[in-house]
Amino acid sequence: MAKIALGNGREAIQPDVFQALVVEFIVTFLFVFAGVGSAMTADKLSGSPLTGLFFVALAHTLVVAVMISAGFRISGGHLNPAVTLGLCVGGHITVVRSILYWIDQCLASAAACALLKYLTGGLTTPPHTLASGVDCTQGVIMEIILTFSLLFTVYATIVDPKKGNLDGLGPLLTGLVVGANIMVGGAFSGASMNPARSFCPALVSGNWTDHWVYWVGPLIGGGLAGFVYENFFIARSHEPLSNDETF
Repeated sequence: MAKIALGNGREAIQPDVFQALVVEFIVTFLFVFAGVGSAMTADKLSGSPLTGLFFVALAHTLVVAVMISAGFRISGGHLNPAVTLGLCVGGHITVVRSILYWIDQCLASAAACALLKYLTGGLTTPPHTLASGVDCTQGVIMEIILTFSLLFTVYATIVDPKKGNLDGLGPLLTGLVVGANIMVGGAFSGASMNPARSFCPALVSGNWTDHWVYWVGPLIGGGLAGFVYENFFIARSHEPLSNDETF
């Protein structure tokens, strides 16, 4: 069984952690800027809903793949509190550092959404909301499944040391599963898979309808995927972090 590493408060003042937080802020900011920006563009152009959904899915596919690659060496390129939680459950990042990442990711998302609102002349940053006919339970289950598939892909293509001929393709494959999931769930739950991605459009727009769904669903899905893959499928070549080690 994987052991969760608690870490300690000294991590917050370590130079490598500070550097990782700076990079994680940058890549999360750019991810949210492109992701939310693509949704704003789709709304502004008022085209076919199907075309708009495909456009948003493609934008997320591309920016996720590139930003994971850009941030991977220094911060891991998480972009997402659910990814951070999934890796924490597997013992790949300490609890203390995970909390710092969550704060960092939410601040980056807030900055991106505030800037988008300013640059677009006050256009609404579209929040994730449940579609008509979809209740909260259905939304939570949808988000659990979509986020589970995201984290399962991260583990299988990036974390697992025996990924074989997939080595180096993990960021692209992760981007592809995000895009596919948006095509599946976008018309129902919004296919967030990312609490930070949902939080700040809601914050800037002031629309908090069913917002808790986009925390509960992704965090359960991400944590569950990390637990399942780490404890049943991963081929270990290293020991999990101790409580005094960092990611």
